[in-house]
Amino acid sequence: QVQLVESGGGLVQAGGSLRLSCAASGLSFSRYYMGWFRQAPGKEREFVAAINWSGSGTYYRDSVKGRFTISTDNAKNTVYLQMNSLKPEDTAVYYCTLDRNLDRSGGGINYWGKGTLVTVSS
Repeated sequence: QVQLVESGGGLVQAGGSLRLSCAASGLSFSRYYMGWFRQAPGKEREFVAAINWSGSGTYYRDSVKGRFTISTDNAKNTVYLQMNSLKPEDTAVYYCTLDRNLDRSGGGINYWGKGTLVTVSS
């Protein structure tokens, strides 16, 4: 059974940093994409970032480019999202995802974590 367990969310002031982690288990993860989506209160879910398992390809939504960095530790089956220069509009529940395809809509993604809340105060 595939499990994705996120950690690292919390409350931070604008301009601060947080690092989210997602530990994956239950599959052989080669040739998969791992990613992060977020959903703010009253808003649609949106793609944040994704990475292929080798780490050779990374993908970001425009609003986080230059501020967020996605990376993997294959030995630990873990993906990270380093978030710097956080803004109040980054406040959301962040979800870890896993799928064979790069899916920026999220509609076809097979595996989701339960989410971790990030709150950025102004």
